Amino acid sequence: MITITTATTVDIPLIQEIAHKTWPNTYGEILSTAQIDYMLELFYATDALVHNMTENGHHFLLAKEDTICLGFASYEHHYLSQNKTRLHKIYMLPEAQGKGVGKLLLDKIESLAKRNKSNALSLNVNKFNKAFTFYQKMGFEIVAEEDLKLDHGYLMEDYRMEKKL
Repeated sequence: MITITTATTVDIPLIQEIAHKTWPNTYGEILSTAQIDYMLELFYATDALVHNMTENGHHFLLAKEDTICLGFASYEHHYLSQNKTRLHKIYMLPEAQGKGVGKLLLDKIESLAKRNKSNALSLNVNKFNKAFTFYQKMGFEIVAEEDLKLDHGYLMEDYRMEKKL
């Protein structure tokens, strides 16, 4: 049985471990190894995660089967002072993908968003990420294209997607 629990700063090493195992598999055909390493450090450094959890209003969930963590997600209510809940991150270990774990996490976040009176879920996904199809199946639609420039000339080529609640 898979359970969804709330993560705290104590769980940061676990979140980092999953991110480091997942990103090369998820982005290896899309981004250079140097860009993956840069983005992992940018988004998953301990200080960045602590800041997001304690000051930026990001909530983290863990999906566990018994004592094994299969994946995590993070979200934020009232994103950019709008009546939306933002899905910031959702990653499953490669061996857990395709088993419904992502859907369970997304369903939980959708439930929490409705409880917080959000009218939509919002996310960004790389245009070339296989997860794009997953989000479409889950009811998300493209609302914009965004190219976000990072340091070192790196570029995030994303779709912004939303699901009405």
